Amino acid sequence: MRRDTFLKSLAALAASGALPMSAWAASNLKMMIPANPGGGWDSTGRALGKALIDAGAASTVSYENKGGAAGTIGLAQFVNSSKGDGNALMVMGAVMLGGIITGKPPVQLSQATPIARLISEYNVFVLPANSPLKTMKDVVEQLKKDPGSVKWGGGSRGSTEHIAAAMLAREVGVDPAKINYVAFRGGGEATAAILGGNVTVGGSGLSEFAEYIKAGKMRPIAVTSEARLSGQDIPTMKELGYNVVIGNWRGVFGAAGITPAQRKTLTDAIVAATKHKSWAEALQRNDWTPALMTGPAFDKFVDDEFASLRAIMAKSGMV
Repeated sequence: MRRDTFLKSLAALAASGALPMSAWAASNLKMMIPANPGGGWDSTGRALGKALIDAGAASTVSYENKGGAAGTIGLAQFVNSSKGDGNALMVMGAVMLGGIITGKPPVQLSQATPIARLISEYNVFVLPANSPLKTMKDVVEQLKKDPGSVKWGGGSRGSTEHIAAAMLAREVGVDPAKINYVAFRGGGEATAAILGGNVTVGGSGLSEFAEYIKAGKMRPIAVTSEARLSGQDIPTMKELGYNVVIGNWRGVFGAAGITPAQRKTLTDAIVAATKHKSWAEALQRNDWTPALMTGPAFDKFVDDEFASLRAIMAKSGMV
């Protein structure tokens, strides 16, 4: 049977009541990406959408980008416009949790439905190729002399790169409140600022900087992982003498008020997508670490992450 005929048959069965609507819920998905195009959430959402289609877990996936405030503007729109919609997904991650802690938005993540953690990634700090600074030690020395003269460029306030910069400042005896952090609404804007020399140091996942590092337009100086990234000659903050280890992760949530059956359908669709070679290729292409987690384990993980980030941010003078 042709795929389009099969899908039409499913639709007819669902409409007649012969097939539970939950079995049809993941066919035409809407993906909220709460960031501008060109960043980690954008690439994650679009790679996931392709894998969902390639795996046969969705027939179509549409995307909407709504950047700003660490994803909380997109979160508000998603919560308010998608209630009960079993076809809606929103990309999110550690950055959104940090933004909620610092920004205190009118909506909370608890108003949406946890579906799955997808990947983990650590932050890489880079310098523009023509920067007079060459190493993280150079950056630290300038930071000690004049904290405001070091412009840190990255994602929204409360992002993991923002937290890492605050952690570093505290490590070297600088008041974290004095760091000059420039927040951007999307990875594309941050990359342009780094390449243009409009910020001193840039921070993000390796996937966003890889092509510019390879082309010699950016110089990687440190990564926030416990050990060096596989295949990369980038020193960790820890081996440079700074106890700064913080990971980033990304996942997806469903709409508020969906049924357990709808949540299961979405979860099953995500699991199917992550088993497809399309997703494996995206992981390899972007240097993402697979970190699939669903169900109650993911619910608990998000709660624990909120507590952990809140403690780190309070210790670093951010809240």
